[in-house]
Amino acid sequence: MEAIHPTPPGSGNRLLDELLLARGPGGQEDEVRAVCHGELVKSCDRVWTDPAGNLIGLIKGATANGPAVKVMAHLDEIAMIVKRVEADGALRVAALGGANPVNFGVCPVDILAEGGALPGVLSFGSMHVTSESPQGKDVQSGAVQWTDVHVVTRLDKEQLREAGVRPGTRVVLSRHWRQPWRVRDAIAAHFLDDRAPVAACIECAALLAARRHELGCDVYFVFTTMEEESNSGAMYAARTLPGDVTLAIEVAPVLPEYATQLTVDPVINTGDQKAYYTRAVAEQLYRAGVRSGYQPQYALLLDFASDASAVLASGICPQTGCLGIPTENTHGYEMVLADGISACARTLAQYLADFA
Repeated sequence: MEAIHPTPPGSGNRLLDELLLARGPGGQEDEVRAVCHGELVKSCDRVWTDPAGNLIGLIKGATANGPAVKVMAHLDEIAMIVKRVEADGALRVAALGGANPVNFGVCPVDILAEGGALPGVLSFGSMHVTSESPQGKDVQSGAVQWTDVHVVTRLDKEQLREAGVRPGTRVVLSRHWRQPWRVRDAIAAHFLDDRAPVAACIECAALLAARRHELGCDVYFVFTTMEEESNSGAMYAARTLPGDVTLAIEVAPVLPEYATQLTVDPVINTGDQKAYYTRAVAEQLYRAGVRSGYQPQYALLLDFASDASAVLASGICPQTGCLGIPTENTHGYEMVLADGISACARTLAQYLADFA
């Protein structure tokens, strides 16, 4: 039997690889923003960063004073934030965004100190414990809580203070842990939420740049900040940019309860824990997917939320929709089909070309 060798690390998609290696905890998304800026300027009429930290690229429609659509994908990732620095130099951390310790496991981390990134190890403590150890019961049962977690730094408290490590310092998975892994027709990596949708939006912008003559609306591609924590970037953009329609481009969980499957066919999210999306927008997205050669999957994702559902629930924008890339292991070591990113981009481009 012929030996089967694993595919070397890398998704086969240069842009996606760059996005996955870029670190982007909420409120500190500069590395991801820089990658996106370098791509958007190739396709957009104007690119800028607003006061909230959102990166915005505008493609003008063929009709002057026509309608506008805001397309949102978020820059940030689930991460950790320092709660306190212990006397021995260990860092106690809390979740930044919807993260649980099991999402990361015991792994290398980068501590994003003021003077530059410092190495550390996310630790649950030794597995060889009894009930005498405070974290013993949780760790042994697998129900690890953030109170069981610390970051080993091998620096003392004073050294960490001099390096600028303090409560509020972000801690992220190390670049050593961010390399994507190709599994036949799929890509696996941490932070495909929301880097795969970001890549789809950038691909869509390139498609639209070549179809400007068909575009009946202005399109604002908004790469938002702080989605995982508060949706504050999206709230600001929805309030300050024109247009009555906001779309979130997201990952979509693959689970039997939602009847979603890991295919190239995009997911049309009809509602989540914050709002039910505009029915007409969902139907238009579905038709765009069919016109692009796919069979979109409708789903009601009750344990989910997006920038678009947040702005709809707040009353800032009257119409919203959510287009998702089918994704295994959301908020964990995620997996999408390589062609699923392009399927999302093409469906979105068709929706925008049809918009009136």
